[in-house]
Order: sequence, then structure tokens, then C-alpha cells
Amino acid sequence: MAFISQDEINNIRSSVSIIDIVSSYIPLTQKGKNYFGVCPFHEDHSPSMSVSEERQIYKCFSCGAAGNVFTFVENYLNISFSEAVSLIAEKAGIRIKNNLRTTKEEKNKEEYTIMDLALKIYQNNLNAETGDKAIKYLNERNLNEIVRKDFDIGLSLDGNLLASLLIKKGYAETMLINLGLINKNGQIINDTFQNRIIFPIHDLEGKVIGFTARCYLNDIKPKYLNTKETYIFKKGNILYNYHRAKDSIRLKKEVILVEGNMDAIRMYANGIKNVIALMGTGITKEQVKSLKKLRAKIILMLDNDDAGETATYRIGNILEEEGLDIHIVRLNGAKDPDEYILKFKIDAIEENIKSAISFMDFKLNYLKKNKNLNSTVDLSEYIKSVIENLKNNNDEILKEVTLQKLSNDYNISYAVLKEQLKTEGKDKRKIIPDEQNKKRKSLYEKLVDEILYFMMNDKIYIKLYQTRLGIFPTKKERLIASEILYYYETHKNINIADFIAYAETTNVKKEIMDIIESVDIKDITESAMDELLKKLKKRIEDDEIKRLKEKLKNEFDPNKKIELAEKLVEIKKGSVESESY
Repeated sequence: MAFISQDEINNIRSSVSIIDIVSSYIPLTQKGKNYFGVCPFHEDHSPSMSVSEERQIYKCFSCGAAGNVFTFVENYLNISFSEAVSLIAEKAGIRIKNNLRTTKEEKNKEEYTIMDLALKIYQNNLNAETGDKAIKYLNERNLNEIVRKDFDIGLSLDGNLLASLLIKKGYAETMLINLGLINKNGQIINDTFQNRIIFPIHDLEGKVIGFTARCYLNDIKPKYLNTKETYIFKKGNILYNYHRAKDSIRLKKEVILVEGNMDAIRMYANGIKNVIALMGTGITKEQVKSLKKLRAKIILMLDNDDAGETATYRIGNILEEEGLDIHIVRLNGAKDPDEYILKFKIDAIEENIKSAISFMDFKLNYLKKNKNLNSTVDLSEYIKSVIENLKNNNDEILKEVTLQKLSNDYNISYAVLKEQLKTEGKDKRKIIPDEQNKKRKSLYEKLVDEILYFMMNDKIYIKLYQTRLGIFPTKKERLIASEILYYYETHKNINIADFIAYAETTNVKKEIMDIIESVDIKDITESAMDELLKKLKKRIEDDEIKRLKEKLKNEFDPNKKIELAEKLVEIKKGSVESESY
């Protein structure tokens, strides 16, 4: 894969105006120097996103979303950084001759090459004479040749064919073991998957990172065997079929979320392209984050059993707390969507999707489970549980309708229900999604973030940092500062729009973007930077004075006491002198 340099990326970015690109996705209105629009990255009702033509960045003052033209397109369209660069290059009329890879994506290049090669070997096994029985099995289950090609289905054979071929190509045993492709018992090497139909697992960008292997011969257990977690395959970071489904989801503004891989395959093969699978009944923060990026209505369609129903309630609550629009489908007459389609055909499941109920309606039914509503105790518990669920919902109309329904159905005073909800929710603060989990930063951390933010904007502020401070006292800030200094030394200049693109390739991307998103500075001047450096230096000196005083108090060696006292005097003297710069 070809590598595109940072200078080329900067050239692509500077060839377009962020105003033109952002306004092609959301309406912008000019107010003074900047442009404003409704932020697409949270539930925004008034224009809270500012786009700066001068600095070529955007910033939402409600949710903190910030970045340059690449990050806007990346997050708005839910595509990879390299895809965003390619798209902007196309808009700018700049031709990228080869496939685009950033340094970050090149990191595990050999591992991805091995996984691709393993998949090709599995596919060859299926399409050769060795695959006759497996193909017969797949055909009997309505997984025809088109489906097999769409989903890159393959076949593992017994013995060590895969291991032998990969080792002959020069790949190290250790790497193949770490990738979960082979195992070693003493001196004996064997393929991890044997006599199984292979379904590749892709990451969100479409790279093969693991496999699900299904038995098709009666004497092989367990039924499914998955790649173990590896450094490129983290189950909690992926959603099955995401890379195929995202374009359809973007068009329909709706995603069908199912439990198993086969459910997704069956639905996709029958024309429902906006489907992705959790690969189980759990959901992680990373998966929720990926779903939020889609900005689509979510239809949960999990297995038709008690575990699936419980998971629907649990996962639905997690997604609802993140401000997502959740609807529910519970299929009757089959254990899962795969079986349902085979039994009742695709039209039947499409009707279920059209008739999906709101998550609140599902909860009203779910919370009745195992309760006798003729019992005053059970009825009271049920009403309380409904109100407990309502208090975290920001939809005031939904609250009113639900309370009215409870009042009518169970002959309970609406005023009493309203008062109970008010009591339950009186301490609830309206918090922007994700903000509740963010740790409040100390004054020191805020000062450091602001200084680093200044340094990302212009070489003037880098020189001020080098002459007035020199180095940060803690490792985390030094790492970020070193990336800024490296960028400046390499390019002899710096601006925040280009540095954001560079941040994509660093190990501290998250920390850099956190600074850009959290810092809100309008007065970017030398005098403002001067003031920040004075405050930080004073804070560092005060902390050191406090530390030395504490040490002096507990020191009994006279010579060491004198040494500590001299250090204190020196720091205090330096602190006074620094006031004059």
C-alpha cells in the first residue's frame, strides 16, 4: 500500500475551504468572522457549532466536537480518516494515484496481509474439490454462491495446511500463533480451525481481523469457534457487517441491530442491507460510540428467547442513555431473524420492521413480566419501575403520554404520578451525552491544555514555550509537547488545522483531540500566552515549595535541612524574578 506524506495531506486540506465542505452537509450562517450551524454530532436545536474560515477548524460549544475538514467528514459520514482524505482530495480535484494509508494504518500491515492471505486459502479450500461437502451444506441452508462471495465464506481443512503454507511464505510461527491462526503442542503445529466453514470478521474499516468457524460435520464440537482476542482483534471494538452496512444505514437513517452473524448475513443477502450484528448479547462503550456515529434510528431485533428479551431491555437502556432513538422488534414463531426468514420469508420480517414499537412501549410490557397487576404490591412496584425509567428520558411529550396512559389504565391520579416523577427526577441534571463520564480538570491541567493548544496554532507560541518554560513536569504533557515540536521541526511551521491531520498518526491522538475539544480560547495572542506561562510557572513553583516545606518538616539531618532550605530560597527568588518577564 502506498503512503501519502503529511505534506501531501496538508496540501489537500489547504486546497479546500472548510466552510464550503461543512456547508455542503449542514446549513451555515455567517456571524462576524465565523460561521454557525446546528451541530450534527449531538442532539442540537440551536446553532452551537462554530466554523472558522481563518483557522480552518470547527468547534461545537455544547458537546465539544472539534477538528479540521478531514475530521468533520470522517465523523459526519462515519468513514475512516484515509477515506475522508480521499474524498476531500476528489472534491479538490487532486488525484491520489495509489491506495491511501496513514502511518497509523501501516502499523500492523504484515498482520493484515497474513489475515488476507489466510482468508484466500480458506476460500480456495471451499471452491476446490475439498469443498464439495461444505458447499452442499451451505446450499441446503440457502447460502448460495452469491452470498458466499459477498461474505467471503471459506473452509478450513484438517491438519496443518494453513500453517504449512504461511510458514513456507516466511511468516513467523510466533506471529501466526499470536493472530490465532495456528496452535502448537510441543513440536506439533496445527491449524486452529479444522473442518469448519469460515466466516471472516472485519473491523469497522473492512480489514480482516479474525474468523468465526462453524462446524458442518456432525461429530465436531463446539458448534461455533471464534478467533481468540488478539492485538488486532478486540471483539468489543467491532460490529459484524458494519463496513458493508454503513452506506445503506446512511441512506436509510436506520440500522437493524441483531445478535448473531448469521442473522446479519441472512438479512443482508435478502436485501436488508442496513443490518449489523453484536456477535452476542452484550454491548461495549466502543460499540456504542460506533453506533452513535451513524446518527440513525436503531431497531433492536435480538433473539426470541428470555436471554434476548433481557438483553433488549439492558442494551436498549444503555443506548437510550446515550440519547439514541431506539425501537424494538420481537419476532414470534422463530428463535432468531435467520430462522424467521427461512420459515416466513423476507416480506414477513420487513413487516415486523415497519411495525417496530418504541423502546418505551417495550419497557412498559417488559416491566410487567412476572408481576400480578391485580396485586396492589406488584402494581405499585410496576408503576415505580416505569417512573424510574421515565426520569432519565429527555422527551417531555413521551413522559406526559406515558403518565396519562398509566393513569387511564390503572385508575391512578395523574397528579400523583406527575408528582412522583418530579420527586424522582428532581436531582437529575441535563447533561450532554458523554460529559457525565468526563473527569473535571484541575487548574494545572487546564493551564497545560491551554498552553499546548496555543502551541498547536503558531510557531510563535512554541518559541515562547521553549524560552519561558522549556519542559512540562509530567510525562503525559511532555509527550504531547514533543509531538508538537517534532511537527514544527519537520515542517518549519505549524497551524492547528494541519496539526489535527498529523495527530491521526500519533500515539497521543486521543489526548490531542481532547485538548482541542475542551479548550475554548478566543484571544490567541502573545500576551495571552505570556499570561498562561506565568500562571503555570507560578503553579509549578508553588507545588515545589509546598513539597520542599513538607520534606523539610520531616527531615532530621541538619545538613539535609540546610540543603532543602537553600533550595526553597532559590525557588522563591526565582519566582519573584519571573514576575518581571
